Formats: sequence, structure tokens, C-alpha cells
Amino acid sequence: MTRKASALSRYPEYEATIGIEVHVQLKTESKIFCSCPNKFGEQPNTNICPVCTASPGVLPVLNKKAVEYAIKAGLATNCSIAKISEFSRKHYTYPDLPKNYQITQADKPICENGFIEINVGGVSKKIRIQRIHMEEDAGKNIHATDTESFVDLNRAGTPLVEIVTHPDISSADEARDYLMQLHAIVQYVGISDANMEEGSFRADVNISVKKRDSEKLGTRVEMKNINSFKFIGQAIEYEIERHIGILDDGGKITQETRLWNTKDQKTVFMRSKEDAVDYRYFTDPDLPLLIIDEDWVSRIAKTIPELPHQKIARFVKEYGILAYDAEILAETIELGNFFENAVKRCNEPKQVSNWMLRNLLGYLKEHKLSLSECKVKPDMLAELIEEIVKDVINSKTAQDVFNEMAETGKYPSIIIQEKDLRQVGASDELDALVKKLVDTNPDVANNYRAGNERMLGFFVGQVMKQTGGKANPTVIQQLLKKYL
Repeated sequence: MTRKASALSRYPEYEATIGIEVHVQLKTESKIFCSCPNKFGEQPNTNICPVCTASPGVLPVLNKKAVEYAIKAGLATNCSIAKISEFSRKHYTYPDLPKNYQITQADKPICENGFIEINVGGVSKKIRIQRIHMEEDAGKNIHATDTESFVDLNRAGTPLVEIVTHPDISSADEARDYLMQLHAIVQYVGISDANMEEGSFRADVNISVKKRDSEKLGTRVEMKNINSFKFIGQAIEYEIERHIGILDDGGKITQETRLWNTKDQKTVFMRSKEDAVDYRYFTDPDLPLLIIDEDWVSRIAKTIPELPHQKIARFVKEYGILAYDAEILAETIELGNFFENAVKRCNEPKQVSNWMLRNLLGYLKEHKLSLSECKVKPDMLAELIEEIVKDVINSKTAQDVFNEMAETGKYPSIIIQEKDLRQVGASDELDALVKKLVDTNPDVANNYRAGNERMLGFFVGQVMKQTGGKANPTVIQQLLKKYL
């Protein structure tokens, strides 16, 4: 199926300006301002206390680990860390926010002025990060029927960092690349599981469209809480086209917040967009200034691991694999470790990469498994590749062995022995078989000798059929050329 051209390529007189705000839930043991467990999936309203429920007279106490995680996020995205930052109250009324305000950071965030470098279509571009600030999450509304809703406050007080870009993004492809890189970074530094389905990593996209020759930016529309890279790309494309359609008809864009309807593949109105003034920010009187010294930052910096872009560059240089393949293998720490552990065993990086990208990831996707749930381990894949390299089995048989490994968790050498899968080499039996096939198919043989090289495939297929797929293709070719 042909991919539909982007709206901007079909309307080159227009351009989009996109900024993204990402909320990342931090995987601390407890919440940001109290000692309640920070866990997903518990029974509703079980991980709560007077602080979570905003009982009168309670005082918040800042979680030190959450601060360290915020600093990690800043260092990993090239931000400067503020020596002094503070918390503010952001006022709005929702049923899942008992205080009727959210504790966040307004004009004095913990991190500022960073960037992530993306690469789309071979073109590198820096997406500037304006700020990273800390805040608490709200609870969750559960809509049981059209007329009945419930509130679960387990999530209230979950520590968040909000990562805000400058409006440097120009397309859906750039937005996806930025988000995928950020998603990998927060997992690499260990601050979040970034599970999009559970809401640990969710993005708000701000987008405006204008004529290229116009100096004034278009009216900004926000798309709220999109939880998949695919949906984010689709929502941006839809919204760009919606804006262009309205502007072409002489209409005006309304500043508002919209949601992405995955079923109908379109954005829908949620509410009028508030401006910062509507939130009536003021400094939270219950929380002191957050003072961070350079020694603390330096200690945290030493814990920052090799980051995704660094690993990609190393994989390409050290193992000689394609940059595109390296990007996929470096998407998660687990995938990268699997690749390197397998290579250590068999010293065949290109083969390991090919088998992981084609077979392993394909199997995980088909069976909806995580890498940790898969029965194929690095040393098992390495052993399979060794059996291929040593001509114990051919590549076709190896596919069957891999599937058996994935289903049973057995090592390839055991499967090969149990099912008698060793390929037939240059034995007298194979030699005789090839000679007989050539002698009994003179028309095909003469056709080949007359220059029709495709006839070779007929003989190869017949040999493989009669040996149950266990013959060595290289040896078959050598014997056929001998008798042809």
C-alpha cells in the first residue's frame, strides 16, 4: 500500500511550527511529596494518604530521589542545572486533583537550555529543550457509563518531569524522531520505564500552521496526552491538513485543546485552551527553595551511562553494521545488551544483527512478547549462527531451528541432534544423487548448457527435496557445475 504524501508536501506554500511537552513519570519507590508507594495497577484509592487527598493541615515533603532523577534527565539532554529553583501552585479545578491546584515549577525550573539532535532523511537538526521542570501528577477519572464517573487517586502525587521543547519541530517525522530518542534516553538513564500504554510517557503537541511568506505565527492548537509514536504522527498530519483546509477556505483557527480519536482517525474538540495567566501561579509557601550544589550534580553526572546516540555510533564503528540497524538495536538497553552478548559468543556482528532484526523482533511482535519473556537468549542465538557458519545446518533449516528454539527454549545443537537436521555435505551419496538427476533430466541439462542459467534452480530444488532440505547448497552448486 502506498503511503499517503504528507500535507506539507502537497501544500508547499504552508509550513508547520510544532512544540512538544512530554510528561515522564519517574520510577521512584514513593510519591513526590509523601511516602505513599508509587505503583501502577493497584486497587483504586489504596496508595493514598492525607497528603494525596489534600486533607487540611498536611505539608508536602520533597522526594530527594525525584530531584536526582530530574537532574539526570537534564544532564542527558544537555541542559544546564539551576542552582536555585522553586515550586509553585498551578490552580485549576478537576475532580482528580483534590487540592484544586497542582504543585509544579513555573518561572524557576530545575533544568533549562538543552537539546536533542535528531536525524530525519539524513539531515541532522537540533531540537532545543526550553526547560525541564518537576511536578506532581493528578489522579485518574474512570468513566463507567455516560452518566457515572469515579476518581482513583492512586496516581495523585506521582513524580513527573515535564520536558518542553522550543517550537523547533517542522513535521510529523521530526516529531516522531525526537520523541523516540527522548523515550530511549529516559530509559537508558533509569529514571522511568516510559511505558506509553500505562501513561508513564505521554506527549502534548502544540502545533500552528501559516503561509511560508507570513512573518506571524498561526494560532496554536494543543493535542493532549497522545500515547503512541504512530498516533502522534497521524494526529500531527491530520491537524496540519485540518488547519490548511480552514485557512484555504478563509476561516480562522480557534485556540483550543483537542484529543486524538484513534477509531475515527481524527482530532476532536476537548476544551478551550487556557493561557498561563488562567492558572494564577504563585510560589508554594509550604516548600522551601530547592538548592543544588555543583558537587551533587557532579556525582550524578558520573552515573549517566552510554546514551543511545553514543551507542549507535559505537555499534557502527566497532561492529561494522548499518546505522539504521544500529538505531533499532540501540532503542532499548535490553536490545543493545542482547546484541553485544551474542556477538561476544560468536563474533559475527552482522549475522547477529540480521537475525535479531528479522527473526527475533519479528517473533516478539507476532507473539506480543517482551524481550525478557522470549525463550531465545543471546548465547542460543550465537550458537545457532555458529552452526550456520560451520555448515552444520543451512540457512533454511536454521529458520526452523530458530522457531523451535523460540517455542521450547532448547539450544540449537540439541534440536539439530534430536531432529537429525545436520546437512548432507559432499558425501558419495550426494554426489551420486546429483549425477543421477543430471543424467535423468537431459533436456533440462542441455537447456542449462545452452545458456539458460535458471535451470540450475530446478536441479537445486530437486536435490533439496530429495534430501529433506538438509543438503548443503554450496556443495550442491559445486557438484551440479561438475556434472553440467
